[in-house]
Amino acid sequence: MTALRGWLLPALPLGFLVVVLVAPVLRLLAEGLAPGAALDAQPLRWFDVWQDDFLRWRVLWSLAQAAITCVLALLLGLPVAWVLARLEFPGRSLVLRLLMLPFVVPTLVAALGVLALWGPRGLLGEPLAAAGVELTDTPWLLLYGNLFFNLCVVVRAGVDALEQVSAPRVAAARTLGATPWRAFWRVEWPAIAPWLASALCLVFLYCFAGFGLALVLGGQRYATVEVEIYTLVAHELELGRASVLAVWMLGLTGAVALAYAAIEKRLAAPGRVVPVARQRPRGAWHWAALLGAGAVLFVFCAAPLLAIVWRALQALLVGQGGAVLSEPETLGALWNTLRFSASALVLATLLGLVHALGVRALDAAAQKRHAGPAPGALALVWRAAAFLPFVVSSVTVAFGLLLLYPDASASLALLLAAYVLLAYPFVAKSITAALDALPASTAQAAASLGASPWRVFLRVTLPLVAPALRRGMAFAAATALGEFAVTLFLARPEWTTLTTLIYQHLGRPGQANLDAAYALAGLLMLLALLAFSLIEGRRRDHERHA
Repeated sequence: MTALRGWLLPALPLGFLVVVLVAPVLRLLAEGLAPGAALDAQPLRWFDVWQDDFLRWRVLWSLAQAAITCVLALLLGLPVAWVLARLEFPGRSLVLRLLMLPFVVPTLVAALGVLALWGPRGLLGEPLAAAGVELTDTPWLLLYGNLFFNLCVVVRAGVDALEQVSAPRVAAARTLGATPWRAFWRVEWPAIAPWLASALCLVFLYCFAGFGLALVLGGQRYATVEVEIYTLVAHELELGRASVLAVWMLGLTGAVALAYAAIEKRLAAPGRVVPVARQRPRGAWHWAALLGAGAVLFVFCAAPLLAIVWRALQALLVGQGGAVLSEPETLGALWNTLRFSASALVLATLLGLVHALGVRALDAAAQKRHAGPAPGALALVWRAAAFLPFVVSSVTVAFGLLLLYPDASASLALLLAAYVLLAYPFVAKSITAALDALPASTAQAAASLGASPWRVFLRVTLPLVAPALRRGMAFAAATALGEFAVTLFLARPEWTTLTTLIYQHLGRPGQANLDAAYALAGLLMLLALLAFSLIEGRRRDHERHA
């Protein structure tokens, strides 16, 4: 019976992944690898991408902006991570918790925050433009937006890695005469380098496959391949050319994802180490480092959020954005956003929970067969399957769904399925990690007292994994609320959400439309933060690193 459950539990998420992700990607691959005249009058052949100056620039710039962001994130994030890992100061726990905010803020809101700060009429952009420094037609806006989202990834990875460095090894190096700088490069850096390499692979994937930031901040010259695919599909109806580009994107992101998986596999599970004790700032150097870290986090993480709040309040109180909140179009978009996000959250939670329980059942079946604690190969594959939606970009997902299911492209079921696909991995990976941390003896003790498997799950397992479940649901809710690319591809006009309504206002001329976009962006950011806070709730100290 246990073996049967081990096979049946993964069946639902497996079928969902096959229908909504694998089959559309295969359809896209078939079209991209063998483009035909059925889709385009002049189909693009496989290697024509590198012979076309315009498309070659799009691909190379997409790679370059992702690589530049990785370098900048490492140079800025590692010193900040060192300060957070080595110094103890008031508010440190709050700073670590606030590092999650960029993951919660929708990409379109972040893009408007960048414009509110550095745009032609921004807090800093307007004085710079008056001084002759124009940032609109430069790559700075996109790179800054990338850093807003990805700097915290490197900082968080750096903090976790530095907390795994062995204090006795560092002390031994210092005893042998090594300076603090030499001890860092000879002892600490080799230990944390794999962690940082893993984080930088994620940063590269997020930047290379990003859509919302590149669409708003890249402009005509610095748009990425994802924006070009959307333009070919939505505006030029050249589906064959878009397919070829999408296949190249799949290949490149797949290569980076494989590198990430290889690095993660090489990372040894952290053992029981004695971490380097944090100390209170002493001397001018420590205080300078602390102030510098705070300045970096403020400039690249907090400033865009404060700028969007400032512009939203200005639009509501002084400008012409107040009226947009009561318009029927806005109320309809708000209702669509809430109902789509709520439906996606419920379905993603159920799917993620089943996925995680399937992993646990497969592990248990493998351990029973081999009488050992090692997980089976099938369980390892199924664990990795939860990360597939992270590897394939939302533009590629939406385009593949359009190609495979053209008759259902305007159906609510397909739109919600895409929402669920992008949201459920957060729940699945969070619950899987929590289940891995649970001792098997807990459930076995309840079962030995006569409790049925269902009762064991409801009364024992579910309460223990509830913090992880809330955390996964919080990120899933924020993802659904801010979803943009899928909605642009698959939504009907009457299904306009807040993200697409903001984009529509940005595309219209006039200060009134800009004020309306800022007011709506403030509303959307408030909804995302509220949903995240309500679902995750206040965590107790012993839950924070669960």
